[in-house]
Amino acid sequence: MILVNFKIYKKTFGEGAIKLAKICQEVMAETKIPVIPVVSATDVYRITKELGMEVWAQHADPHEAGRWTGKISPLQLQAAGAKGILINHSEDKLPKGSILKLLKILPEGCQSVVCVRSKAQAEFWAKRKVKLMAYEPPELIASQDRSVATEKSEMIRTMAKICGQTPLLAGAGVKSRRDVEVAIAQGAKGILVASAVVESEDPKKPLLELAGGFRNS
Repeated sequence: MILVNFKIYKKTFGEGAIKLAKICQEVMAETKIPVIPVVSATDVYRITKELGMEVWAQHADPHEAGRWTGKISPLQLQAAGAKGILINHSEDKLPKGSILKLLKILPEGCQSVVCVRSKAQAEFWAKRKVKLMAYEPPELIASQDRSVATEKSEMIRTMAKICGQTPLLAGAGVKSRRDVEVAIAQGAKGILVASAVVESEDPKKPLLELAGGFRNS
C-alpha cells in the first residue's frame, strides 16, 4: 500500500488534485500496488465522482453530525466518498483525547491510519487496536537526502513488533525503491509519501519506482 499525502500545495488541489489522482490510478493499474490519494476535504467528492477511485482525507474533527460550524466530521467525509482518514500527522497533531474520540465515532467501513513519532505512542495506540499505524520521524519529513529507511531502519522493525497485528506504514523522506525495500524487510506493510511524489515534475516516475520496491515482498 502506498498512501500519497497531497498536502495543500497549489498544484495538489482543484484541477491539480484530479491530475495527480489520475497518475495514482495509472500507477496502481500498471503495478497492481494499491496507491491511495490522501487529499484535502475540498477535493474528496470531486475525485471520487470523476475518477471512481479510493480516496482518503487528510483530516477530520472529532465531532459527530450536529451543531458545529467550520468542522469536518468523519460522517461528512464518508458521505463525500472518503474511504479513510489520516490522523495525527506531524503537521496536524491532535490531542490524545481528540484522537480517541475520533476513532470512537468513525463510521462503519471507514479506514484510518494514526501517525506516531515514538515507541511510547506506538505502544499506546497498539493497545487500542487501531486499524493502521504510520511511523514518521518529524525531522525526516521532506528530507532531500535522508529517509526513515536510511536513518531509522531498526526503529521500523521495533515499531512493527510493537504494532503486532496492526499493519505499519513507514514514512518521512521515503523517495526510492531501496527505501521501500528496506521498510518492507523491516516489517512495514506499506509507505506514506508526499514530497517525493507531489513536488516532482513527473510524479509518475517516482511513484513507479516506489511501487517497484514491493515486487519482492
